[in-house]
Amino acid sequence: MTSVSSNEGKLEEYSFIYGDEAVTYEVVRKPHPEGKKRKIAIKVHPNCEVIVNAPEDAERGDIHDAVMKRARWIYDALKEFRDRLQYVQSKEYVSGEMQFYLGRRYVLKVVEDRDAIANVKMERGKLLVTLNRFNEDKQALTKALVSGWYSMRAERIFHERLAALLPQATWVTGIPGFRVLPMTKQWGSCSTKGNLMLNPHLVKAPKACIDYVILHELCHIAEYNHSDKFWRLLTGVMPNWKEVKSRLDGMAELYLSE
Repeated sequence: MTSVSSNEGKLEEYSFIYGDEAVTYEVVRKPHPEGKKRKIAIKVHPNCEVIVNAPEDAERGDIHDAVMKRARWIYDALKEFRDRLQYVQSKEYVSGEMQFYLGRRYVLKVVEDRDAIANVKMERGKLLVTLNRFNEDKQALTKALVSGWYSMRAERIFHERLAALLPQATWVTGIPGFRVLPMTKQWGSCSTKGNLMLNPHLVKAPKACIDYVILHELCHIAEYNHSDKFWRLLTGVMPNWKEVKSRLDGMAELYLSE
């Protein structure tokens, strides 16, 4: 195993060779809180990004040694995520495809009924889409109907969960505004004014995962960063957030595929 580097501008990116593969990773440097143990943390994300969090004054050699010690683990984690991604394909919106809602799987069924109004409903383990006419736009119409159904459900479920969680978020005054907005890489965000944006695809996940994202964004109203204080605040309202986040991350590619 060897290591090569490429540091352009502020992006600190390196790679190492494991077997016959070059593995690239990004180093994110953070201030080191006084009195806390110095550590270098390595995270492999489901999208196959490898991020190394290190103290801002950490030596390059120390970072390299930490990565090399976990090179096999990094390689194995990447292989597992890549194997999983092989089964994630873009949806074609045809009968038989798998859809998700609140953590449960549903089989998509598309039927034609010329006397009916186009609609979507859940029925005995199926997501039933009714079109009043099959034509060359069948898949596009199905996709539009399914997307609209998810957005409508998301609006309702997110309102319910936000109302249920607000009593725990004692630092929030009033009811924050939120909107449902499709995003490709984020489950949610919080503006500097305290308004939330939530991804409609999140409604495909279990309620615990929805609660995690909402609480995460509510914590940003008090701490608009990912400081130690932020994580302590989140842990106070959801002690098992790491487990829930891991569950959501593990299904992200399936939930976000369209």
